Amino acid sequence: MTDNVVHLHKTPEMPAQDASVTTLTVVPDAPAAPLVPLWVRSGRAVKTAVTHDRAKTGARAVARHSLYVWGGGRIVARRTWDGRTGARYERFLRAAEAAGNMELAGEWEERLQHFRDARHRRRMDLLTSPIDAAKGALVGTGLGIGSLVALGVVLAIANKDIVDVITPIMAVIEFIRLVITIVQVVWGPALTIGPFLALLALWTVGSKQQAAPAWALPDNIRSGEGEPITPSIVVKALRDLGVPALRGAIKEMGDAGASMLGPIRIAGCGVEVDVTLPSGVATNEVQSKRRKLAENLTRHEHEVFITIPQAARTVRLWVADSGALDEPIGPSPLVTDETMTADYAKGRAPWGQDLRGDAAALSLYQRHLLITGLSNQGKTVALRSLALWVALDRSVQFLMGDLKGVGDWAMFDGLATTLIQGPTDEHVIQVTEMVEGAVEEMNRRIQAPPGTVFPALIVLVDEAQMAFMCPAKDEDKRPYGGAKANSRYFMAVRKIHNQGRAVNVLMWQGTQDPTDQNLPKLVREGAHTRASLALGTESQARMALGDKAVDGGAAPNLLRPGLDRGTLVVASDGIDIPAGQASITVRTHYIDDDAAKAITDRAKALRDGVTTLHAIDRDPDRDSLADIASVVGTAERVRTKDVLSRLGTLNADAYGGWSFIDLKRVLDGTGAEPYKSDGVMVVGRDRLARALANRDSEGSASADG
Repeated sequence: MTDNVVHLHKTPEMPAQDASVTTLTVVPDAPAAPLVPLWVRSGRAVKTAVTHDRAKTGARAVARHSLYVWGGGRIVARRTWDGRTGARYERFLRAAEAAGNMELAGEWEERLQHFRDARHRRRMDLLTSPIDAAKGALVGTGLGIGSLVALGVVLAIANKDIVDVITPIMAVIEFIRLVITIVQVVWGPALTIGPFLALLALWTVGSKQQAAPAWALPDNIRSGEGEPITPSIVVKALRDLGVPALRGAIKEMGDAGASMLGPIRIAGCGVEVDVTLPSGVATNEVQSKRRKLAENLTRHEHEVFITIPQAARTVRLWVADSGALDEPIGPSPLVTDETMTADYAKGRAPWGQDLRGDAAALSLYQRHLLITGLSNQGKTVALRSLALWVALDRSVQFLMGDLKGVGDWAMFDGLATTLIQGPTDEHVIQVTEMVEGAVEEMNRRIQAPPGTVFPALIVLVDEAQMAFMCPAKDEDKRPYGGAKANSRYFMAVRKIHNQGRAVNVLMWQGTQDPTDQNLPKLVREGAHTRASLALGTESQARMALGDKAVDGGAAPNLLRPGLDRGTLVVASDGIDIPAGQASITVRTHYIDDDAAKAITDRAKALRDGVTTLHAIDRDPDRDSLADIASVVGTAERVRTKDVLSRLGTLNADAYGGWSFIDLKRVLDGTGAEPYKSDGVMVVGRDRLARALANRDSEGSASADG
């Protein structure tokens, strides 16, 4: 029996580019084969790759420098043609006409006519120029010879030598012969070197203008990283956008396509320019090609924003400096300024920065609020930062429901009158009852004497989609979730949206991944301030911000999930938006949990003390079954609504937030479950008595055992 031989070899199916990779194969009874060192095989692969890269780089360099000459020739020819014809004036004229500026077009037409008149006069002068030149030559020659003879006579008299009369003439003849000799010597080499000098001049022009295809340019130029935005770059980007009417108009304009552009202004970490589109090109045709425009400008899609300003047939381009939007903004003034306070009525919450680098501050006065976006994009932090600011106004009151329940709002314990935290249906029921309580407070305020001023009551529900999607129903079969006329949460929110603003009862909601089911149309349209983080589709963007904002350029669906965390597109009259735009993009400050706790501690110090009701909390020392029996009393049966009311009176802290679900949960399995009598749900006295007796007997048996 022979030993197996281990061979290092390349497998037959291995692709050529992986030639440097070897496999270990056990081949039984195989004859020994010469082994090739691994470093030899890997070295060959590296050498091949290096040689291949060098060959590509060299070929590209040869092509680039050759094309520089060709491109330089085209540029020189174009300049020469422009200088000798009226082509330049005609381009400016067509550009003005395309832009609809007829006054400017008239000026260029007048300049073109002046140029043509001057050219006509020059050409007419050429008809008589040979005769004039001949006459001038004869006169000049005669005067020259006469002058030389006179000079010779003077020399002859001075030197007393008659031969000096022709000395000046001979000197001129010798000079002419010397010039001819020099020309004869230089002419041959000049004919040889001249073409090379001409090519060098063309190459110089071409290299300065980078007159070569992008694939032939060096990597550092070809990447366009950080390339500044110039009028010519913008015009080329628009020309290559794939809009036939736009390309045709720019082609007619030639280099004068820059007349479409307004001034390029520095705007924060980028530049901004207004583009007046030629007739026949719609603004939405440019908006729909944002990615292609960004790539034409050597930027990523998220670094170019297209909005519609007030001027007709105009798009506003904001182009970020390359990589600038990936850098974080500074900390919030709420964190850096420990003396900051808030004024709900007149102040503005410092929310972040707009794309121009200016501070973005939001007025919260009498405005319902909706923030939405995909999960884990910073919705809670953005919503919480507004609540943190307004909490520094000691007059503001809060009712809060956190239907995520992971502690994001725990620091408001001691600030909020009610703070419900948790994701279950029970929590949704309690949040619904909290919002309904706010409706009752709103109605009380509305009925107050005219002129009464009320402090702000902010009803805040985070993860509100949980409420709209809750399947639970009350004892009257009314759903807590949904968007029907009998849906309790939906109707309570609608009532606050309809009348709460006038008496400073405001609804703030945060929700994620909006749909018609988890964010009904009437609810989202009831918010005065609508903000959206990154979303998945344009239809979701329209749900979040409305058609007007999206048609005006708002595009939260083009934000990058994860990378643009905390970046909001805001549609509101409570924030400064450039004239003509329907929305603004804000990069919000990030306030972490520790900083948020420090801010709420400052807010608590401004107040006399607030007792927060946690409706989900139960008193562990209370006997709920015994309390239910006590409030039923001697009546044979009591309606569940009355039982809940009596329990709340008995102990508001323990039972104030109870619903039918809580009552049913305690009674289930005891034999005293609620049942229907005459069409309503009731709790029976006798059943409760038996349940208490059975429980006590079971407890005694357990103790004896």
